[in-house]
Amino acid sequence: MMPLPGPSTMAADALQGLPVLEAISGIFGSISMVAWIFVILPQLVTNYKAKSADGLSMSFLVIWMLGDVTNLIGAILTHLAPTAIVIACYFCFADCALIAQCVYYNTINANKAAAAAAAAAAAAHDQGPNEESPLLATSEQSAKDSNAVDDMFGGRAWLRNTAALLAVHLIGFVGWFVSVKAGAWDGSEPQPPTTLDDGRTLGEAIGLILGYVSAVFYLCARIPQIIKNFRDKSCEGLSLLFFMLSLTGNGTYGISLLTYSQDPKYLVNSIPWLLGSVGTMVEDSLIFLQFHLYGENSRVTQSVV
Repeated sequence: MMPLPGPSTMAADALQGLPVLEAISGIFGSISMVAWIFVILPQLVTNYKAKSADGLSMSFLVIWMLGDVTNLIGAILTHLAPTAIVIACYFCFADCALIAQCVYYNTINANKAAAAAAAAAAAAHDQGPNEESPLLATSEQSAKDSNAVDDMFGGRAWLRNTAALLAVHLIGFVGWFVSVKAGAWDGSEPQPPTTLDDGRTLGEAIGLILGYVSAVFYLCARIPQIIKNFRDKSCEGLSLLFFMLSLTGNGTYGISLLTYSQDPKYLVNSIPWLLGSVGTMVEDSLIFLQFHLYGENSRVTQSVV
């Protein structure tokens, strides 16, 4: 029985006739695509299990979606790497799904809270206060909170997250290899289109402006979430894997852009996307730090699902 080829053998096979930089761009672009495809899923699952989206800042989601829309239009107009355009398209669909879920749970929970308040007021009017019930409820909730946080910040959770990141890299590489074998990469050096005088077309100028606008949106999007975490001294309702995948997606995205073409005009056009990518990585790292800092506070006072 012949042994299965390893990643290094597959890469050497696929690189035949393919420029090295184009291959690097394709590999990291593919990894970035996989990371971004899965980045929304952990948060969607977290919200579904909790039947709540209170941990997410709606301002964060709305600003992020504005960034994704301008990112998509700008990427098309400035002829960015194909993987960047595909990722931008996916972002827009994923944003709609996450915002719809948040609106749904916020509406449902608001109605439940109003009904519960009305029922509690009616019960308090009919009978005197029961000193034992609140104590039992608090005890049960505290036990539930502690177990939930132990699961999130325990060693097994970190092991699962690390395994997920490794799987993302492997799936991304295999996806790139399959696309090469399918003929998606022709082995020619990519050349972004230019005008006759090598100037910038109106569409490219608008795309570049939208690129900077999207970078501003991306950099501003996480600020409400960071402030919310700081005020609550908790990362309740957030998925740690969400931000770990975001870091991975942004890092590989930046490498893919830089290695796609060495044409000076292309590199200038890609600056706003690189700024947005690097800046978002810094903010995601800060949220990652908040998970670590506020873990003990959440253990005592917060419920994390």
